[in-house]
Amino acid sequence: MQTLVVGAGAVGGYFGGRMLAAGRDVTFLVREKRAALLAKNGLQIKSPVGDLTLSNPPTVQKENLQQHYDLIILSCKAYDLADAIESFAAAVGPQTVILPLLNGMQHLDILSQRFGAEKILGGQCVIASTIDADGAIRHLNTFHGMTFGERDGASSSRLAQIEKEIAGAGFDVNVSSAILQSMWEKWIMLASLAGSTSLMRSTVGDILQAPGGEQFITALLEENAAIAAANGHAPSGPFYDRTRKMLTEAGSTLTASMFRDISNNARIEADHIIGDLLRRGREANTKTDLLQVVYTHLKTYEARNQHAK
Repeated sequence: MQTLVVGAGAVGGYFGGRMLAAGRDVTFLVREKRAALLAKNGLQIKSPVGDLTLSNPPTVQKENLQQHYDLIILSCKAYDLADAIESFAAAVGPQTVILPLLNGMQHLDILSQRFGAEKILGGQCVIASTIDADGAIRHLNTFHGMTFGERDGASSSRLAQIEKEIAGAGFDVNVSSAILQSMWEKWIMLASLAGSTSLMRSTVGDILQAPGGEQFITALLEENAAIAAANGHAPSGPFYDRTRKMLTEAGSTLTASMFRDISNNARIEADHIIGDLLRRGREANTKTDLLQVVYTHLKTYEARNQHAK
């Protein structure tokens, strides 16, 4: 399969780089600055599971897209989604399948409206990674997996083909018959972790030491789980128990990437991760008091940052 990875950042660069190293036909759609850096330094991955340097990986810029691809892997931040769509639109042909790895659910509607629902798989990934100042991708732990599936839960020949293409590339791959449920459960976990650590500007362990800290985290998790249930995706008991345990572990240094972005005065996915969940909760007439506080806080941060520019 000919695969186009949109961007060569901390997520797309990692998974696409592993695929390229395993001999897959991968091209990275990048901006001019990133293309120059990749040509100069190569695609570098620094990881506890094995470092990798790929000299001069195949890249293309949007104005030079002249072919359709079989698979497009999309892993941009939600606030870059509109620009990303315009950049890869010319690569979408009659048989193209788009595999988005964004958090939340709103992007599925946006992509479906633009390209047709039949072209869009459900997908998610598990990885903690960042980009160093020199452009190298730093993998922060040993978790690196990708899960995807048809949104209606069906099996399909294209799923089998994509699984064959991605499997064996040096990271975990799972085809799911309940991908929307998996995406909702990850969304609940992420909104609870990002919401609490971003609002409190601290780690889970520090929040738990504060009066009312544990009650806040667990109440936010309960709110988010109720919203999912009202939308037909109640979290399973084992998932809920694991998530609650993770969010109430004494001494935990866990934070969300959104908190780290705030610490660096960077852009955040406030609307996609928190705002859209809040909207769905209101439409379902569920309790959203704590989620509203989180959202107001994040939008205030965005307003302050915008005024500072």
